[in-house]
Amino acid sequence: MTVRLRAAAVALLLWIGPAHAAQSTNPPPLTNTRFDEDYRYLLSPEARAGAYWERFKAIPVTEDGFASLSTGLELRLRGEAIRNSSWGQDEPRNDAYGLWRALPYADLRVGQSLRLFGQLIMADAVGKLDPLAPPDSDRIDLMQGFADVDVPLGDAQGTLRVGRQMLAYGSERLISIRYGANVPRSFDAVKGIVTAGPWRVDAFYGRPIQPTPELFDDGRDAKRTAWALYATRSLDLGWGGSAGLDAYYIGYRNRSAGFESGRANELRHTVGLRSFGKAAGWDWNWEAMGQFGRFGSGSIRAWSLATDSGYRFTALPLQPRLSLKANIASGDDNPRDGRLETFNPLFPRAKYFGELTPIGPYNLMNLHPSVDLALSDEFSLSASAIAYWRESLDDGVYDLTGGLLRSGAASKARYVGTQGELVLSYSSGRSFEGLISYSLFQPGSFLKDSGPAKTIHFAGMEAVFKF
Repeated sequence: MTVRLRAAAVALLLWIGPAHAAQSTNPPPLTNTRFDEDYRYLLSPEARAGAYWERFKAIPVTEDGFASLSTGLELRLRGEAIRNSSWGQDEPRNDAYGLWRALPYADLRVGQSLRLFGQLIMADAVGKLDPLAPPDSDRIDLMQGFADVDVPLGDAQGTLRVGRQMLAYGSERLISIRYGANVPRSFDAVKGIVTAGPWRVDAFYGRPIQPTPELFDDGRDAKRTAWALYATRSLDLGWGGSAGLDAYYIGYRNRSAGFESGRANELRHTVGLRSFGKAAGWDWNWEAMGQFGRFGSGSIRAWSLATDSGYRFTALPLQPRLSLKANIASGDDNPRDGRLETFNPLFPRAKYFGELTPIGPYNLMNLHPSVDLALSDEFSLSASAIAYWRESLDDGVYDLTGGLLRSGAASKARYVGTQGELVLSYSSGRSFEGLISYSLFQPGSFLKDSGPAKTIHFAGMEAVFKF
């Protein structure tokens, strides 16, 4: 395993050696979804600066450039080691393994109205003990494949998108592409987008894709469906800052949902507001969510509040950014009263609380202070600590997928545990970035009362290349 990963890493570094050559004047930022990048400006020879990746972008399909093709690739190599997985409760408790994935794509644009986008995924785990989780391996499959049709709507612009696609909204607390996992998340969906001035409004209906490890065998999740209306508006604060406001509704059905109170059909509606922005050194990202619906023959009443506030001291050495995240997600006060009060994050991001995320945002309160240091133009270091409590003493602790890890009936203690994390990040030019991380999770009184309670140790390192 180690030899193969090292060889691949060396080959990657050799290949990207010219990355520090000339860059295009105004290239679009590289994204995790890739479909928002538009390189048609490179159809003009004057716009090219000789960067190595320009040859793969805006390739004329017709002589006049009416149809053009852009191609690209993401390659990620990652190694992980964990000790006392699930606090020593489940086998295997210790593991060390490698993960790799490749995400090549092609983007065909015809005029100003038609666009076809396709992306494959090749991903696997090397040396990981069985059983593999669904996000670990997907040897060759369709990650994204959709068609866009753009339609002018007076002063607005409309887009209809049909096919397999990644969906991500806001802070990705509720709908995420699950980028940190080895296999990201996509949906088979129909989506409409309308942009008008500072407003953008999306509406979609779709089903998540369930990744399976063999060739071209991924299919829709037969149990879960989602639909949404999501509006976002940019705001000009007028003193050098920028901000935005999101308002949304998300519908969700799971035909076999499980919580502390049991398993039943879940129909859940989420409404939310989000405020975010940066100004005068400050940055913020605050979100409030309410949920209602039906769980079996009973009702759903749940809520969550998530905040992230920070300030960067640009005049100090290393330009430290101090931040505090404070989050609360409701739990079920009485699993036997016919009303479910456990908040459901639906399709959350993979590394929700950090590189190590053994628990998910269900029935949870946490405080998360951190400091980020700019060591140089390429290196940054972050250090954080997280304290976790249960919101309801009658509800349990869940993993990120909603699986019940420990029943609330096992203890009346509120404190779940403490997590610490260090992450050293590296970014070179446009195409290459990497990180090394170390995390630990020390169990609190609830975990000690309810079962095995060994400290989890986790180390990770990764290299990501994009063009």
